[in-house]
Amino acid sequence: MFKCRVMCYDKIVTAFLGLGSNLGDRFDALRQARSALQGLTGVRVTGSSALYETEPIGGPQEQPCYYNAVVQIATELAPELLLERCLGVEAALGRERLERWGPRTIDIDLLFYDSTIRQGRDLVLPHPRLHLRSFVLTPLHDLAADFVHPLLGKTVRQLLRDLPPGAGLRRLARVW
Repeated sequence: MFKCRVMCYDKIVTAFLGLGSNLGDRFDALRQARSALQGLTGVRVTGSSALYETEPIGGPQEQPCYYNAVVQIATELAPELLLERCLGVEAALGRERLERWGPRTIDIDLLFYDSTIRQGRDLVLPHPRLHLRSFVLTPLHDLAADFVHPLLGKTVRQLLRDLPPGAGLRRLARVW
């Protein structure tokens, strides 16, 4: 068991985190984020998707392409505390929130927390746009193709298949 004493559950749950970077050394940023997550009390990284390069969606024109991946974790942290810790990792790695969907050194999104459904001010679970994004669903498919979206009742495989073609996504490395 983890040594977690504040805002923890009495069971270990599986969560999926989306990682993205399009500023600086994108590869290094994702590796540092995964390592920092592994170092958090109450978190254990149990899987990593392949690494993908994707075209930016939304935000300012002329942004660099993103590197994206998904990590699977086991955690005792409550979802709100997990999100808080992820934001702390972003800050430690130089994330600045200057504009919505703008370029960033690192982005960590809480995609799924088991099959938890939440509609909070600061946290919505599952992530409200994950089913629309190939840069999330493709790496998530690497790890959990048969995971069922608790609101939509479809597997990750089905959600990915439902997306329109031509998503501007390229696999860079299976292992990173």
